[in-house]
Amino acid sequence: MACTEYQKPSLPILIGSVVLCFIAAALGSLVTITGTDSWFMTELIKPEWQPPSYLFGPVWTVLYLLMGIALALILAQGAERREVRVAAGVFGVQLVLNVLWSYLFFGWQMIGAAAVEIILLWIVIGVTMYLFYRIQPAAAYLLIPYIAWVTFAAILTVTIWTLN
Repeated sequence: MACTEYQKPSLPILIGSVVLCFIAAALGSLVTITGTDSWFMTELIKPEWQPPSYLFGPVWTVLYLLMGIALALILAQGAERREVRVAAGVFGVQLVLNVLWSYLFFGWQMIGAAAVEIILLWIVIGVTMYLFYRIQPAAAYLLIPYIAWVTFAAILTVTIWTLN
């Protein structure tokens, strides 16, 4: 059941939530540099339908921003509420899994493990969306582009794994 009285996030909660998501983005980006001489560009067979590399940065920037806003909407509903703490905790798990995928795939070049892990990530995002929806539906809606992109990324990861 959704919260009947919606609380807007304060500016500190909003900024903190967005910053947290961009810290995760920065941690993941430490291993995702894919220059022309990188392992990703020179050694892997990739499907023809893979988007160009320049697209990933802007897409992820928007997604991390939406994730931060979604988290702020949830936290604004009261951290003293158990369901808010649980939802925020599950959000934290998916954020860790999000970063871990970058390390598995790019950093440690473990494509198979990354393929399994991104499916787990997808499931945890779905659980996060469900929990967010029960507290504040708008927060769950903000994660729709994220789960859509992770669905695509999972298909891409599994495809790269099978091609290599």
